[in-house]
Order: sequence, then C-alpha cells, then structure tokens
Amino acid sequence: MLSYIWPIALVVLSNTLYQICAKSVPEGMNPLASLTVTYLVGAAVSCALYFILNRNANLLREIRLTNWAPIVLGVVIVGLEVGFIYAFRAGWQISMAQIVSSAVLAVILIFVGYLLYHEAITWNKIVGIIVCLAGLVLINFR
Repeated sequence: MLSYIWPIALVVLSNTLYQICAKSVPEGMNPLASLTVTYLVGAAVSCALYFILNRNANLLREIRLTNWAPIVLGVVIVGLEVGFIYAFRAGWQISMAQIVSSAVLAVILIFVGYLLYHEAITWNKIVGIIVCLAGLVLINFR
C-alpha cells in the first residue's frame, strides 16, 4: 500500500512547494534566468540521486536509451514553469491558478487517454468532466 501512496504524496508535497516557489520568484528577475538556475539545481540533484540510488549506475548507457519523450518533456516543462510564473505575475492567485489549470487538464487528459491510449470513457468520467466544468464556473464566479 505504501508503494502506491508515497509517489502521490511526493507529487502533492512537491507541487505545493512548486507553487510557493513559482509565486516567490523575485519580481525583477527574468523568469528564464530563474528557470536556468532551477534546472541547473535540478540537473545536479537528479544526477546525484541517480548515482546514489543505482548500484551499477551508467549514465551514458541510460542516455543512449533516450527517445523523443525526455527531450520534449524538457521543452514542455519550461512552458509549464514559465506559464505559472507569468500567471502569478499577471495576478492569478496561488489558490486559483493550479485549480483552474488542473481542472482543465483533467478534462483534456480524459480525451487524450481515449485517443492515444484507448482508455475507456465511462459514465464516471463524464460526470467528472461535468463536475470539473461546474467547479470552474463556481470558483470563477465573482
């Protein structure tokens, strides 16, 4: 059970800290300069953890296994990070930016799951879409 729960707990904790950090990037600092520092630290931590957690670590062997996904993920993560930094600078509240983006993302991923991975669209998912859209209306109604 713990192996099922700890990854989501890590995601929730990391996402909470991520939102706080993204909102706390100094106003005068260029977001791309901030991300350069962020990714240099992230690369160093990832590399260190790779060698610490893998007994027979061979990073060159791993790099040879790379396909398109890690490369595109790097580009997409920059878009995600810059998007949140600019959203906060544009006035989005920390409590709203993540909720709105997550609700829209949840709806989109139901269709992505169906189209790309042949996941079923069930009545529960349809109701979930309606709830997400209703939630967006409710939290944005002023």
